Amino acid sequence: MFVRRFPSVALSGLLAAAILSSRPAVAEALQFRITEGEVENAFYQDGPVAAHLLLSSGLQPRVLAAFPAGNSGVGIWFEPATAPVQWHLENMKPLAAKDAQGRPLHGIEAAATLAAPSPLRIEDAVLGSVRVLRDYQLLRKYPSETVAQVRREGNTLSWSRSRLDGAPGYEIALTVEQGRLDGGNGKPWTLGQNGADKPLRLRLRALTGEKPLTPFAADALLTRAAGDDERSRNALRFLSYQEKFLAGSWRFDTYFGRDTLMSLRLLLPALQPAAVEDGLAAVLSRLAPDGQVAHEEDIGEFAVLRHRKENRGGDAPIYDYKMIDSDVMLAPVAAAYLLDGADGQARARAFLARKLDSGETAGAALARNFALVLGHARAFARDPSARNLVALKAGENVGEWRDSEIGLAGGRIPYDVNAILMPAALDAIARLRKAGFVAESADTASAAELASVWARRAPPLFQVKLPATVARAEVAKYAKAQGIDAAAALASLPQSGEVAFNALSLDAQGKPIPVLNSDDGFALLFGRPDAAQLDATLAAIFRPFPAGLMTGVGMVVADAAYAGDDIQKLLGRNAYHGAVVWSWQQALMAAGLARQLQRQDLPGSTLAALRKAQQELWQVIRASRKMSTSELWSWNYVDGHYVMSPFGQGKNDADESNAAQLWSTVYLAIPAPAQAAGSGAAAPQKP
Repeated sequence: MFVRRFPSVALSGLLAAAILSSRPAVAEALQFRITEGEVENAFYQDGPVAAHLLLSSGLQPRVLAAFPAGNSGVGIWFEPATAPVQWHLENMKPLAAKDAQGRPLHGIEAAATLAAPSPLRIEDAVLGSVRVLRDYQLLRKYPSETVAQVRREGNTLSWSRSRLDGAPGYEIALTVEQGRLDGGNGKPWTLGQNGADKPLRLRLRALTGEKPLTPFAADALLTRAAGDDERSRNALRFLSYQEKFLAGSWRFDTYFGRDTLMSLRLLLPALQPAAVEDGLAAVLSRLAPDGQVAHEEDIGEFAVLRHRKENRGGDAPIYDYKMIDSDVMLAPVAAAYLLDGADGQARARAFLARKLDSGETAGAALARNFALVLGHARAFARDPSARNLVALKAGENVGEWRDSEIGLAGGRIPYDVNAILMPAALDAIARLRKAGFVAESADTASAAELASVWARRAPPLFQVKLPATVARAEVAKYAKAQGIDAAAALASLPQSGEVAFNALSLDAQGKPIPVLNSDDGFALLFGRPDAAQLDATLAAIFRPFPAGLMTGVGMVVADAAYAGDDIQKLLGRNAYHGAVVWSWQQALMAAGLARQLQRQDLPGSTLAALRKAQQELWQVIRASRKMSTSELWSWNYVDGHYVMSPFGQGKNDADESNAAQLWSTVYLAIPAPAQAAGSGAAAPQKP
């Protein structure tokens, strides 16, 4: 049994009830906008309404609304414009309506203008799951059974339908209040201006019938210690609900296990305990029977579609368990809360006794995950060789946060999972046992010993060492190919000796893939590297790109300069996990540096290197502040300088970035160092 039988279980239940009853009954209305490049993002949240409206200008116009309710959405795509168009959103307000059967729908109504020099032809409208809209955005196809027929009434075009199982569905409508609406009778629908100086004036309506989520009131989500950056606070509130935290909008308006766990850990100093507990409960409620952490969920109509493919009915959620990093994130995140952030043992014990929707306690669910982690760890402890490390699951090309098909550069054994997160998970289990939260057993008694073996023997398997002359030649060649001045990068490399760093992953044969990467941020947050390891890590990462990861607009997450032409083609600035900047990876590094600087066992030279790295990192965090809540961004190199570029708006970008990403709001809990306070991206206010 995982949780000890405390004599105060009844008290724990009373405490949990008191916690829930103390929450404000109604969350305040929230409305804000974020403009990134050619996309205007408008967010609204109030009661049963939560919606994210996107208006895309430029040559690829569209209007799209995503709803956290059921991870649903509606959108209208236009054919490519012959000249750039420009949307301007005038206002947006909540809307309640009823479908043809009299069932409630919730959404938004917006007024906007559209300056379009040439008539715009509607390509298609897509209604249903955000997963379906995502596929249409990338592939221009969607399931035939989700087609919605267009209807014209006067100057209004509307598309609506029930959900495939007959439940309340979706609607989107476009009314032309100024301009022309042409088409019909077999001809494509077209919008046109009445004159060159008279933009189209449109009214948009977007609705969903999916079950609404329950938003947090602002003071039920964040403590007074949270930073005052308005954009981050707004984005976090839009993505936070008592049922679950959402990964990002518009593309991930639902639960993602890894995103929830890392966001909770990084936000821990600024989140209200009840919010942390709700987030952890969402993760624990979705565990597999053997303790695996669910990565993503198929809900709403996407679940209906999946069940139909398997000749089953219903809309029960379907959980994805292909990721391997989430399994070893749960223990260290839970330990950080239970041991340090739960406001005392009484609250921690109350949470462990909390009943999940299944009737199982949170503590029992944690026990299942811990048993899974210990089981995965033993083979390597017996034989510390690459073949006993944790690899991607058979048939899968993804398994950790770099979860695009090429994110690990073809590797099968990720560095972060094995060298950092596994020993951190084992250590967390051991610490929870020592604190009395884990009952004595043969399994848990070995956790500390297993952690020691993994921490000592796994990292060396990923080490890459190159002769300095080879490294310099590779950097010069790669910089030239990218159109970057190599002078600063070359000056940062030694003339002789070796250049060392940790590989992104190992291939199927256990050979390191020499891609310099940002994942040592995990080691700084969760681990306790010795001085030599810290010195080597900082030296590798904080060199100017492409010798290291630092650019003028952020820290890139992957540098393939040392990996050869083939991998460089995979991991460039247009790749989702290539030489691009992920906001949360910078935050992870910032939190890790701050944690290491609290240590008392490091020599002065290492502490000085940590402080220098911290200042350099916050310099680029400040430089990228205008996109701080974004999922990721890319860059261009112009006149000797790096220039930020919204990811997904370049013609060769692999995908699209969310304007509001859960783990990009975590700067609210990460104070800038004293030298950067006042101009940092999110220096928290003092309580």
